[in-house]
Amino acid sequence: KPPMRSVRRDGDVEAAFHGAAKLVEAAYDYPFLAHATLEPQNCTARFDGDDGIYAALCAWREKDRHLRFLAADEGEKAPLLCGIPLAIKDNILIEGKIASAASKMLADYRATYDAAVIQKLKDAGALFLGRTNMDEFALGGSTENSAFGVTKNPHDTSRVSGGTSGGSAAAVAAHLCIAALGTDTGGSVRNPASYCGVVGAKPTYGAVSRSGIIAAASSFDQVGPITKTTEDARILLDTIRGRDALDATTIPDDLYAPRTAGTSLRIGVLRSLVAKDGIDADMRAAFEATLQKLEHAGHTLVDISIPLADPALAAYYIINFAEVSANLARFDGMRYGHAARGETLLDDYVLSRTEGFGEETRRRILLGTFVLSSGYIDAYYRKADAARAALRRAFEEAFESVDVIATPTMPTPAFTIGEKSDPLAMYLEDIFTVTANLTGQPALSVPMGTVAREGKQLPVGIHFTAPHQAEAVLFAAGRAVENSR
Repeated sequence: KPPMRSVRRDGDVEAAFHGAAKLVEAAYDYPFLAHATLEPQNCTARFDGDDGIYAALCAWREKDRHLRFLAADEGEKAPLLCGIPLAIKDNILIEGKIASAASKMLADYRATYDAAVIQKLKDAGALFLGRTNMDEFALGGSTENSAFGVTKNPHDTSRVSGGTSGGSAAAVAAHLCIAALGTDTGGSVRNPASYCGVVGAKPTYGAVSRSGIIAAASSFDQVGPITKTTEDARILLDTIRGRDALDATTIPDDLYAPRTAGTSLRIGVLRSLVAKDGIDADMRAAFEATLQKLEHAGHTLVDISIPLADPALAAYYIINFAEVSANLARFDGMRYGHAARGETLLDDYVLSRTEGFGEETRRRILLGTFVLSSGYIDAYYRKADAARAALRRAFEEAFESVDVIATPTMPTPAFTIGEKSDPLAMYLEDIFTVTANLTGQPALSVPMGTVAREGKQLPVGIHFTAPHQAEAVLFAAGRAVENSR
């Protein structure tokens, strides 16, 4: 076991690249640090020790020459992610590695190709430590729905890490890696980022390819970075974004009118949404304190109202259930995945899906099948889709007068494991995050301080939404919060 000479607990990608941590030493140190802390956190669905981390370390010895050559030959022109250790959510395919989506259904599925984002990271010289734990098929908000067990919050192991990318956020917060990738369907990057005190970004829908991502709700899903700083999130997003012939939903960089970030931002505040029941008083106080700091730093606060944001949660979940039902129909025990055999073909289907899927996944399949069924599709799904279109127009109108829109990321800090056994209570946690998925606009969660619970200080995040393809404005808002601390 080598000494921990290169692990920077307060470092970032750029500092690591420029010599604050030697690249190859970091590649060796982080796996050992991760191995030492896996048990208390349960961050990973499958750490690469199970299928070759030590073989990978040996391979990295051979790769040392390549990394050193790249750094020496390219110098400052070498990719910033060269040699940077990353963790990858368990629904993102890495060729030759198991990608289970934290489900028994795919417990032994080994990817036959790289996801588009993985290929881009490989081209940039990044290294992968393993796949991180998640809610099964990215359905949930606490990582309690994983077939591998719940991921615990590094700040208080009696509490959840959030979801569905809870393993990625916990791994970054526990310093098991420099950064991680997650996927965001209704807040699944930003929710755990808030709970774990890290940065989480959801890009504009279509900015990043979904090729090689195990689908949950295809019109919402986006890959996003989870990092320790806003600048790291920008670096990682710039690496993975871009059009892809394998994903027809990817968009050109100039599809929307450009938006630039000035020295002073106009920050829209959705106070009517923040005032709703279910939002803890100290969360509101932390949010208001952060807004005051931003105002004192020269930014302008603008109270805005978007009435259509109120029913957004209901519209989101109707569409989510419908798309989950359609996407997961492929897991039937016939072609791939868990296969159980009964006395009849129907028994094969029923047994395979009952044994392979967890409770929350089965719930969403049933509800989605219902809202798509004859006689109900007009009453539920089509109305929800119409509400989504109206909400998008309302947000676009709001952005005519503001640069970003701010709310808390979550209504509460991380809750205790098992506290929210009622599915509806869990769904209500997404009140601030689902709007960005419905509209397709980029959004960011940045730590804004802590609140006290049972003698422990728990991190909480502030949430910004920006116009389509205005990630530069979004990151400017994130840096403004970081500079105000």
